[in-house]
Amino acid sequence: MPKPLPVIDVTAPVCCAPVAAAPMSSAEAIEVAVRLKALADPTRLRLLSLLLAAPGREACTCELAPSVGVTEATVSHHLGQLRKAGLVASERRGLNVWYRPVPAAIEALADVLSVRTPRQAGHAAAGSAAGSAVAG
Repeated sequence: MPKPLPVIDVTAPVCCAPVAAAPMSSAEAIEVAVRLKALADPTRLRLLSLLLAAPGREACTCELAPSVGVTEATVSHHLGQLRKAGLVASERRGLNVWYRPVPAAIEALADVLSVRTPRQAGHAAAGSAAGSAVAG
């Protein structure tokens, strides 16, 4: 059985600089791992993808369950895990709970996983700017 990760404060996007920038501290690694663990499930990835593609970028469990082929209770469980990781937010409307992605948290997690060092990122940005000037 996998070791459970500690509960962390997920009110803000993920903590730290890209992994290529400098070695991570233990606390930073835990913050990133909690979020990655929440995403490390095919159903959760599909749910996040469905939310990002949904009109208004939100949906209720009743709309999502048929799309992923599981019960509403199972969808609710999976979305609860994504909510605990700070990747989705929820709002109760009557009898239904509506979920929406938290783009800043998702983008911050993607940024942490960047393998470019700050110097490489600067060169890439300069190169794409130069390419744009040449193409124009």
